Amino acid sequence: MPSSAMAASVKLGSKPDAFRRQGQAWFCTTGLPSDVTVEVGDMSFHLHKFPLLSKSAILEQLIEESSDQVESIIKLNDIPGGAKSFEMVARFCYGVKIELSSANVVCLRCASEHLQMTEEISDDNLIAQTEMFLNQVVLRNWKDSLKALETCDDLLPHAEDLHIVKRCIESLASKATTDPNLFGWPIREHGIMQSPGGSVLWNGISTGARPRNFSSDWWFEDASSLSFPMYKRLISGMESRRIRPEIVAGSLTYYARKYLPGLNRRNSMGIMPPAATLSDIEQKNLLEEIDRLLPVQKGLVPTKVLLGMLRVSMILKASSTCVSNLEKRVGMQLDQASLEDLLLPNYSYTMETLYNVECMRRILEHFLAMDQANGGASPCMDDMMASPSIIPITAVARLLDGYLAEIAPDVNLKPPKFQALASAVPEYARPLDDGLYRAIDVYLKAHSWLSEAEREQLCRLMDCQKLSLEACTHAAQNERLPLRVVVQVLFFEQLQLRTSIAGCLLVSDNLEGSRPLRSGMAMSGEAGGWSTAVRENQVLKVGMDNMRMRLAELEKECSDMRQEISKLGRGGKSSGGWASHVPRKFNLKMKPQMCSAQDGSVSEQQKSMSAKLDKLQAKLSKQKKQLSADA
Repeated sequence: MPSSAMAASVKLGSKPDAFRRQGQAWFCTTGLPSDVTVEVGDMSFHLHKFPLLSKSAILEQLIEESSDQVESIIKLNDIPGGAKSFEMVARFCYGVKIELSSANVVCLRCASEHLQMTEEISDDNLIAQTEMFLNQVVLRNWKDSLKALETCDDLLPHAEDLHIVKRCIESLASKATTDPNLFGWPIREHGIMQSPGGSVLWNGISTGARPRNFSSDWWFEDASSLSFPMYKRLISGMESRRIRPEIVAGSLTYYARKYLPGLNRRNSMGIMPPAATLSDIEQKNLLEEIDRLLPVQKGLVPTKVLLGMLRVSMILKASSTCVSNLEKRVGMQLDQASLEDLLLPNYSYTMETLYNVECMRRILEHFLAMDQANGGASPCMDDMMASPSIIPITAVARLLDGYLAEIAPDVNLKPPKFQALASAVPEYARPLDDGLYRAIDVYLKAHSWLSEAEREQLCRLMDCQKLSLEACTHAAQNERLPLRVVVQVLFFEQLQLRTSIAGCLLVSDNLEGSRPLRSGMAMSGEAGGWSTAVRENQVLKVGMDNMRMRLAELEKECSDMRQEISKLGRGGKSSGGWASHVPRKFNLKMKPQMCSAQDGSVSEQQKSMSAKLDKLQAKLSKQKKQLSADA
């Protein structure tokens, strides 16, 4: 909103100012002695009877009732606006110049009604003058309507009885729900002109500047200057005109960020704070009211703002209904939250944990309930690996793993609470368990006193088959993990490596078979074919480097596995071979189709592995020689 628009005003009366103030008394210096004193609160006005009774029926009546006194004394303690209002009324009665504006018109309108300054008493009396200014000037203008509504707070119920509040709200609501570019407000208020081409005029000369287009939030800052009761009625008036819910939510968010300092830790929106800060009780009441007014649709309020409101509600000890509503709102769009905002400190003395884990659990429950109600089902693994970002529950699982890793160092976080939170999301929500493994590792490091059974119970949360090779490598060397889990990780890592080698063998066979065809095409192709062949060679070299690294890793893992097997087999030998002995000894959880392939003795497995390694090394050497010759 531009601040250059000047408030409209009109002058009444023509006589020079004859009023003088001395302390708590006003005198009209007309040369005639005062014959009536009007007392308004602590202020007294020494005036003359005739100008007053000629304009006001009430003053005429009061003067007649006190006519038997030497000097009439009238008390007007109940006049709307108090002494300031009566001062302007007295000036009007004397015909002294006064200026009507949006800042005082409501006050004078209420005072003139109270004093019955009607047309029956005098033509062009104050009621008619103020009413005409309201209708023809103030209510046609956004800024003036807003200013008039602001002054109504101190003039209730008089402004309400005269329907001034209702008229101001209707005026503001109609303007806020209409495109401001259609009618020229707020930027073209009070006579700012345009040339036929649309450029702004200054003294009739085109400046070349183009008028600004305003978005739907142009009125947010102005409306936030209203007291909340008036603001609430304005929002209600806009909703009756079917304003879009996202605009209502945006305005409520702006209002909340202005008057709730706890929401502006970084003041990212550049909102100017109010002149006076609300008390804690006032902030709590305001937060609860805003929560009731916010539309229920998902996504209208940023998750960051909702979490900020939830944090403030805990600090201010808002009602349980308000806290629960905010938790539900956050739960509806939990996949859009950030880890930093989810780390809500524990403000309750009844909880021992550093962060409010119970609040996070409730938010997660709301999300899962909504996901289930929306038909959430287990997607296939290929879809989750291809584009996990589009699956909200996958994003929430990743967020939860990060949250668990952040709260894990808390020594007061008990294992059952950690386990309950970690197992809250379904298994299909995690394509990989690397994040969960990291959280468990941090927890075990911070809780080194846990027993072996408790450690194993925690490690059952993760599926070793869903760990990446990097996570498997780390876990295999992790001294904090129970031995049973380490062997389980090594076993599944061995299976992953074996599967990778089988895939590499298949790819190398295909590459070798297709080499003559690609060479022939490169020989007979255009000039661009040579660059294609070079790129293919580079890809093959990278592939061979990766294969060498995998071979080195495999040799190391085979060596480690042989050592483990030799240690385990020292008390007797099993007839089922090492592959059947390890799962039974360490209670491994794995799929039957993977376990059934592990038959034979240790020596047979070693011979088979060595043969495959030799075969792969031979093929890689052959390809390397061919690529070197081509290069």
